[in-house]
Amino acid sequence: MERPKKGEQGMSYYDEVKDMLSRLENNVSKHIRSLFLPLRTGAQGIQVSGLTNTYGEADSDSSDSSDTPSSDRDDESGDTIITITDLTKVFGSRPSSAIEMLENGSSKREVLDETGSVVGLKNVNLEVHEGEIFVVMGLSGSGKSTLLRCLNRLVEPTQGSIVINGIEIRDLDDKGLREFRRAQLGMVFQNFGLLPHRTILDNVAFGLEVRGMSEEERHAKAQEMIDIVGLKGYESVLPDKLSGGMKQRVGLARALANDPTILLMDEAFSALDPLIRRSMQDELIELHSKLKKTIVFVSHDLDEALRLGDRIAIMKDGEIVQVGTAEDILSNPANDYVASFLNGIDRSKVMTCETLMRRPAVVVTQRTGPRTALKMLDDSDRSVGFLLDRNRRFIGLFKAESLPKAIEESKSLTDIVNTTIRTVMPDTKVEDLITILVETDYPIPVLNDERRLMGVIHPNSVMDKVRPDESITYEDVIE
Repeated sequence: MERPKKGEQGMSYYDEVKDMLSRLENNVSKHIRSLFLPLRTGAQGIQVSGLTNTYGEADSDSSDSSDTPSSDRDDESGDTIITITDLTKVFGSRPSSAIEMLENGSSKREVLDETGSVVGLKNVNLEVHEGEIFVVMGLSGSGKSTLLRCLNRLVEPTQGSIVINGIEIRDLDDKGLREFRRAQLGMVFQNFGLLPHRTILDNVAFGLEVRGMSEEERHAKAQEMIDIVGLKGYESVLPDKLSGGMKQRVGLARALANDPTILLMDEAFSALDPLIRRSMQDELIELHSKLKKTIVFVSHDLDEALRLGDRIAIMKDGEIVQVGTAEDILSNPANDYVASFLNGIDRSKVMTCETLMRRPAVVVTQRTGPRTALKMLDDSDRSVGFLLDRNRRFIGLFKAESLPKAIEESKSLTDIVNTTIRTVMPDTKVEDLITILVETDYPIPVLNDERRLMGVIHPNSVMDKVRPDESITYEDVIE
């Protein structure tokens, strides 16, 4: 049949009919999609339901910060060994008046002006886990050393509770407190505190001597600790012959000789030169990995806190401002005061991929065909999907651009998937991730030890997280 030509009036009858049918088809398609969209979405949910043990519900927007998948890691923290509840310390002759003012909302400065009392701690609540290095940090006068010394009652709290290993230490009498300190606590001070007339061996053995241990036994134990801290050969040397770093090793060995449950370290490395300080930090980390002691470490240095701490508490004016891991604090500072500490910190050396990963939008198993995979990518407005095996272990990545040819040639996703892509683990440092991102043009999969897909990292999300906020300075928040 010959197609009619367009007349003088414009569109021919044939074109009018074709246009009308096209509009009708579009309207019907839209109506059908609106009717069956819930069913289609449900079908996709069924298709990926086998993945819910890894992700929970499937997600369509990987850029949303609320979609961070759980790490699936075992909780490495031990039981709570120290519990501090509503701890307050007031220095001065009118502590009751000071506490009443604090309860009515007065500031530390107002209490000082009105009562002449100094608020050292205000309603501190903390838990320290067994086996962790817990760092308490803050500026001078923030209350960090006062808090540490309340733990062994070198400073007596004004009110509140301190429970260590199930014992409320504020209830102990003098004799009970002495026994508790000897059995449970070791302390390392900033100024070393060595006895100048005693040899290194006798300095390390001093606490054991006080406990009544025989000379042979205490020297054997002291020698063991001297060997551990790397001072073998210096047993008969007097303290004035040692460098600052060596003296601090002696102090650490002396604290460890009593085999305390908890080690308290008050600015222990602050008096050391930077290179020696770094070396001591390395040694403490190594010792902790061997001995598994619970350590409460006070520092004013954020770099030191980030390097040592499993968790960190930041203090200001006698109060806890934020508690968390280094990544928690770097990623989500509680306020401008905390953020001011972070300026100049190279976050990529501290943050791990676990912080940056997001749920992948499209994850399928080998049962899924390329046609369905393409539809899921279209619906999610994504160009990349991830393929898992029947046991939900990661196989590789597929791109939308390769799926039409796979459909045409009746190939499976397994036939076209890229299995040679770069991957990272949750604890991979962002510093190492950046090197990988430079060489890739796709989201980086994050896999656990069992090669299960924990999440993905999009290149454009990295720099916003690791770039410090230089708009906030300490001077902006000190008032």
